[in-house]
Amino acid sequence: MVKPTYLSKKAIEKLKAELHHLKFVRRREVSKAIEVARAHGDLTENAEYDAAKEEQSNLLRRIAELEETLAAARPLEEEDVPDDACYLGTTVTLEDLEDNSQEIFTLVSSPEADPRMGKLSVESPIGKGLLGKKVGEEAVIDIPAGEVRYRIISISVESAE
Repeated sequence: MVKPTYLSKKAIEKLKAELHHLKFVRRREVSKAIEVARAHGDLTENAEYDAAKEEQSNLLRRIAELEETLAAARPLEEEDVPDDACYLGTTVTLEDLEDNSQEIFTLVSSPEADPRMGKLSVESPIGKGLLGKKVGEEAVIDIPAGEVRYRIISISVESAE
């Protein structure tokens, strides 16, 4: 049985759009590139053909990944997310206890993670270290660069739309 992956409705729609584009636009473009390269003759020393075949392989791999992710995807409903502790779907304001700066992260599942946008996977070291923590609690988290210490300032559940 496939383990469900909880994603925001927006993330599910984004993955569906990417899958549709890859299947109905990119796949045609790559097939055309293979056809053009094949027309150049000898395939044994045809770098253009090899590159197009590799691109096709990568494309098919990505399509399979998206289909697998979407098959396991379940929409994360805002009302199902508790707001009394750090959980999947919560937005957490943290105080870095080393430099007293504040950081805001939304805890998301792995396919939705984008650290530059403040979306941390609950499977990342920081995400794991925050899970279950409540406002006022401290989290000491081991990361590859060492150890970070945060105090939970606030927790909210924002619309995942």
